Amino acid sequence: MRLSARVDYALRAAAELAAAGGGPVTAERLARVQKIPGKFLENILTQLRRAGLVRSQRGPEGGYWLARPAGQIAIADIIRAVDGPLANVRGERPEHLGYEGAARPLQQVWIALRASERAILEEVTLEHISSGELPERVTVLTDDPEAWAAPRFTG
Repeated sequence: MRLSARVDYALRAAAELAAAGGGPVTAERLARVQKIPGKFLENILTQLRRAGLVRSQRGPEGGYWLARPAGQIAIADIIRAVDGPLANVRGERPEHLGYEGAARPLQQVWIALRASERAILEEVTLEHISSGELPERVTVLTDDPEAWAAPRFTG
């Protein structure tokens, strides 16, 4: 799975908003704390606002805050808001693909991959991230040393 810089920045900014506890946080503060380019962040915050994940208010008391409690916003929600569907192949959803011959099982592989991604990304919320207390499913996976190892190439 490849995550874009946009997704990385969106998740970091959203985690900061979750940690702020509901009060408005300026884009400038988010950019400074997370070292995110300001213009890029403004774009991302606009996408998150349009998706209904953050709210904003202008003015001296303004800023951004989460539109829902942090425990109700999954990592998958943020990813979808800024990058679209979790898993696609050449811009298509796996269920819309058709393969022939020996490649036919690839569709099932892509759907299984999406299901695996969803199992983690829809379970982990901004509350988990901001509190540092990840679900057991995540910690079990990351406790395995093989999860940290570089991929082995065959051939």
